[in-house]
Amino acid sequence: MAKEVYDPPLPWTGEIAAPLILFRSKVRPEWIDSFDHVNIAHYLTICDHANWAFWNWINHPEGTIEARASHEYVIVENHVHYIDELALGTPIHVETQFLGFDDKRYVLFHRVFKTEGNVLAATNEVKSLGFNLRERRPERWRPFVGERLNLIHRAHAGLEMPEQAGQGIALKRR
Repeated sequence: MAKEVYDPPLPWTGEIAAPLILFRSKVRPEWIDSFDHVNIAHYLTICDHANWAFWNWINHPEGTIEARASHEYVIVENHVHYIDELALGTPIHVETQFLGFDDKRYVLFHRVFKTEGNVLAATNEVKSLGFNLRERRPERWRPFVGERLNLIHRAHAGLEMPEQAGQGIALKRR
């Protein structure tokens, strides 16, 4: 299996869009399954590009694991809603909304759109945990990361809570 290639980090400028758009692409051949659309697992791959872009952005200029001295994040929870098909070559972008944080965790909400027509294709709610890769244990955010998370939280405070956020899985329609 080929290693997923991620975009270079975007610089932190202090300007915070609400919501953020940190990942744009076209649907790639390696994401397509035998039904000629994006495989369910690769909706998470698309959202992981947004996760990685967010993490690198808030850590700028430290754009590598080495530069961050192994102070990273791990994803501890994911929930995806599959809404529309994505075909090979379709231009897409991911809107990222910051829902909340504490001293070790944050929650992001991604919306995957077909860029043409701005059609919603999927949503992904993700909880991340500060993690030290050397010590293999959770840790608090480094001070400047915590400060940036606070700035993003304030910038996104006026956004409406996404309908799908916090729903989990249920047998009956909500």
